[in-house]
Amino acid sequence: MGEAKAKLSELMARAGYGGERFLIERRGRPLAALVGVEDLERLERERGEAGATERPRGALALAGAWGDVVEDGEIDAMLEDIYSARERDHGRPVDFDA
Repeated sequence: MGEAKAKLSELMARAGYGGERFLIERRGRPLAALVGVEDLERLERERGEAGATERPRGALALAGAWGDVVEDGEIDAMLEDIYSARERDHGRPVDFDA
């Protein structure tokens, strides 16, 4: 865990001060991005200029989508269950002889 924190600190500094951008993948698929605040502000500004009539796409379209169907407490409980299951999951065994 300490190594992950140290690496994250380094990447944050490179993004924040050096303007670098990092794509974070899980199982080879893009999941998130680490960008500096200036990049984020530019993206948000450009999104605002695109107009409020443009509908969000992809994962952004899901933000708030459950609001009318599921109570906040239910979402919190679901997230807690997900995180608990992830802590118990030790992955699948790997055969190093193959």
